[in-house]
Amino acid sequence: MFERRVGGIDAFRLRIVRELMSQDKPLTRKQVQDLLRKKQTLDSLDLRGANLAGIIFDGVSLRWTKLAEANMGGCSFKKADLTGASLWNAELPNAVFENAILDEADLDLANLEGCSFKGARMRKAILPHGTRGTERIMDSVKTGTPVHFQAMKLS
Repeated sequence: MFERRVGGIDAFRLRIVRELMSQDKPLTRKQVQDLLRKKQTLDSLDLRGANLAGIIFDGVSLRWTKLAEANMGGCSFKKADLTGASLWNAELPNAVFENAILDEADLDLANLEGCSFKGARMRKAILPHGTRGTERIMDSVKTGTPVHFQAMKLS
């Protein structure tokens, strides 16, 4: 079978990703797992409100992906690129963002309880819980200590 290469992705796989992106509704958990199994990029996809709990996104590109209000508890994003991703109001308890790129990502109102961010890059990211929350997240970037907000009074 004839395969034409386009920027490192063969034309057939590129067509599949474009078809999924053109859908009117967010992708399902199964569709996401299929893309990951095929080592496809997840850039700019609409995954709003999806149940993606426990999925391993290590090293995956999720640039400008819509993950708002998604359930991603316990997910691993080690060395993942989440540049510009919308994680607004997402459920991310105990997720791991070790060495992830979160430049310009929107984490406002996200549940980050128990998340670790060791070595993560977060330039211009929108972080939850104001200044005190930002301090806890930046401490996690330096030390790898999971963030905890329950003890923090948000007034």
